[in-house]
Order: sequence, then structure tokens, then C-alpha cells
Amino acid sequence: MYRNELKYKPVEKTRKTRKKLSELLAHWPKGMVATHPWLKKQGVSRFLTNAYHRSGWVRRIGRGAYARLDDQVEWPGALHAVQFQLNVPVYVGGKTALEWQGYAHFMPMGKGGKVRLYAPHGTRLPAWFLKQDWGVKLIYRTPNLFLGESKIGLTEKQEDDYSLRLSAPERAILELLDEVPFAQSFEESRLLMEGLNTLRPSLVQMLLEACRSIKVKRLFLFFAEEQGHAWVKELNLAQMNLGSGKRAIVKGGHLDPKYRITVLPRPDILPKDAP
Repeated sequence: MYRNELKYKPVEKTRKTRKKLSELLAHWPKGMVATHPWLKKQGVSRFLTNAYHRSGWVRRIGRGAYARLDDQVEWPGALHAVQFQLNVPVYVGGKTALEWQGYAHFMPMGKGGKVRLYAPHGTRLPAWFLKQDWGVKLIYRTPNLFLGESKIGLTEKQEDDYSLRLSAPERAILELLDEVPFAQSFEESRLLMEGLNTLRPSLVQMLLEACRSIKVKRLFLFFAEEQGHAWVKELNLAQMNLGSGKRAIVKGGHLDPKYRITVLPRPDILPKDAP
């Protein structure tokens, strides 16, 4: 009797382990990194995860992070794990968020591109996420641009079988303008604003009231009025703190009398004899 028990219990255990593995792989979205919290929800312990790794069913990306053996995991699948499995308040913002939502088609974001990530000050990203080569340059910022690290203007976008948290266009353009003129050109910002004719004025209003940067608010309003976007008429500028005094944004520009910032003239209205 004891001999039979010794013979059949390991076989039964092996069958259960394989069944658990099959269930895990069936629920594991393609391209997604799996961390211990997510694996635990699937009923897979750390001990069992290590067993799968030793057996060659999964591969370890870093401490506490795994991918399916033959799966090609890229940064979106890793960022999803950081956002929704580890609950780190990081999100895609600025120029990258605009591109992902179809507002910057002329900007490359494939292999070798740049991915801009934002998070509240003091947020730490997992070492495995930062150290892994995702084929893109990660630009991580904690600008404290909005009062109280506001979550206003954050949204989600479906990416295959999982989603990513990112800035809505209304928030993303403000994050982008925060980088003018040091990491973002004035001219490119102007081109981007040209395509933002469907922004929601109620959300724009809330974001501008929460925005800490006088420069960003003035530049945003200047560009929006220059492009003649209809939603500008629905904004209440009296509820926004636009500060006092002048702001020098670009060298060699002229002072806009309304918003008191230095700006460059539009190329289509330059005099014919302009260089």
C-alpha cells in the first residue's frame, strides 16, 4: 500500500502542476510581463513560478518579473505590469501620449525611438523595468506640473489584450509645452497644436486651473488662439492664474502683447524678403 502511494502521488502532483501551467498560459496575454502579484492571482505561487522557470516554461526578465518563453515582450507589455500589477502611478505622457492617440504621426516611435513616462515626485520604478533593453529610450520625468499631483486628464488605451494608462491629449500637450524650449522646439509645438481642434474645453479648463506653470498656460493659450480653435471661446481665462510680468520663451522672438511671452512668427506670414 505504501509503495503504491509513493508511486502514484508524484504522478498526480505532476498532472496538477501541468494543468496549472496550461491554465496559466491560457490566461497570460501575449506580450505582457507577469509579476508575482499577477501570478498569485492566477493561483501560481513563487515556488511554482520558480519551478516553471527551471523547467524552461517561462523566462525571468528580472527580479519578480517573467515572460512566456517564446514571447517577444516590448515596453508596453512591461509598462502594463508596472502600472496595473504593481500599482505604480507612472503613465505615458507628453509627445509619446500624443503620438499614441494619433496626433503626431510624423514622429517616429518604433525601435530606437523615445518613450516619455511621467509620475509623481518620489515614484520609484522597478529595477527590472529600467535595466531591460526595450529597444527604445525611456525618458522618465517627475515634473510636478499640476497641483496636488492631479490625476485630471489621465485615460487608458487598449493595447492588444491589456491596457496602458496615459495622458489624454488635453494633458499631454501641456506636458509637452513644459519642455519648450529646452527639450522641445517651439516650431514643432506649434505644428502639434494645429491638429488639436477637438480638445474638450471642460477638461482643458480644469487642467489649466490646476497647472502650476505660468509659461505653459500662456504658451498653450497663445497657440490655441493662433490656430483659431473653436473650443477656446468656451474657456474662462478669469479662473486661471496667468501670473504677471513677461516670460522669455524663445531667443530672437517678439513679445506677444496679450500673453507677454516671446514667440516666433508663423512661417506662413513671414514677409517675402525674410531670410
